Amino acid sequence: MDHRELGRTGMNVSTVSFGTSPLGDMFGPASEESGIAAVHRALDAGINLFDTSVYYGMGLAEERLGKALQGHRDEVFISTKAGRFGPDTFDFSAARLRSSLEQSLRLLGTDHVDVFFLHDIEYVDMDPVLTEGFAALQQFKDEGLTRFVGMSGYPIKALQRAVAETDIDVVLSYSHATLLDQCLTERLVPLAEEHGVGIMNAAAVTLGLLTPGPSKIIGGQHPADSEIIAAAERIKAICAEAGVDVAFLANQFSIQRSGCPTTVIGTVKPENLDSAVAAATTPIDEQLLARVLAAAAPVSRHCWISGRPENN
Repeated sequence: MDHRELGRTGMNVSTVSFGTSPLGDMFGPASEESGIAAVHRALDAGINLFDTSVYYGMGLAEERLGKALQGHRDEVFISTKAGRFGPDTFDFSAARLRSSLEQSLRLLGTDHVDVFFLHDIEYVDMDPVLTEGFAALQQFKDEGLTRFVGMSGYPIKALQRAVAETDIDVVLSYSHATLLDQCLTERLVPLAEEHGVGIMNAAAVTLGLLTPGPSKIIGGQHPADSEIIAAAERIKAICAEAGVDVAFLANQFSIQRSGCPTTVIGTVKPENLDSAVAAATTPIDEQLLARVLAAAAPVSRHCWISGRPENN
């Protein structure tokens, strides 16, 4: 497993990192045993960055991750998030962020996290998030509760504001820098590099769109519009014709070509984790990739709306 520095944090993170949303039953029920086994398999593969959130099962993912990492805390980096507490529940006040972080530390069984994120910032008025919310992050950093601070979300515009208007250390972006979407690489990576901000890339398979089967996202309704979904179907057909697992190609592209030091892979299935790890170093079939990118070209700079329209 290769390792790269995350921005200017000094953290040398594995090119594949482990996302714990499945440990919080966000894509269907998962047993504690399967979740802990997946974390241990990730450790054995050389993965050293584990990303979680209070939102993933209302602390369930954090609790399971904490159990799985007992005895391994000094070997890994942990990031968690707060501010989003339910599908439509957001609170970025300093008091709520503090109580959430303190709970996360208890569940994770640690006295600090390595990165603490404000989660899905595009769903609220961003001005207070970038001022009062960021001030709270800085306070937690000064107290040693977190080593570094960041913000996460889907719209590139929201993350651009976070990078340009605050002194955060890391941003987490998902469902960009994929076979369907080049927005991250073109619009956010150069700005982040200018400011010394590290990027954690996530959701290479676009929340299940770029998998052989249907997306298992909770609620069953994928946020992408019909044009993006149609492009995904074209990509899946091309890969099926070529006898290639579309998810494997999606992981290859996102890990190897995003320009980000790490890509977060969320799964409790050992075969999916092994495949993602292999995708980090397996050479890409350039002819197949060219066909796939041509099929996605009409939507490659097109994103769905997430949160408030003005933040997109």
